[in-house]
Amino acid sequence: MISDYVEGLFVKDGRLMNKRPDGETGIAEAARIKRAIKNDRKINQIAEGIELAENKKNFRQLEF
Repeated sequence: MISDYVEGLFVKDGRLMNKRPDGETGIAEAARIKRAIKNDRKINQIAEGIELAENKKNFRQLEF
């Protein structure tokens, strides 16, 4: 069925078929990376806020 498979290209019924993954431009990749970094920062800020709240709660329970 599939013959002459080379780097995502192959010949099927005399036609050249392309099974390569879609490419991503440099601008699209940069935008994706920027979104991932922004999302990571948000997650870290939320985690730090939760940790601070737990520490405050524990500190209030201490008796001097």
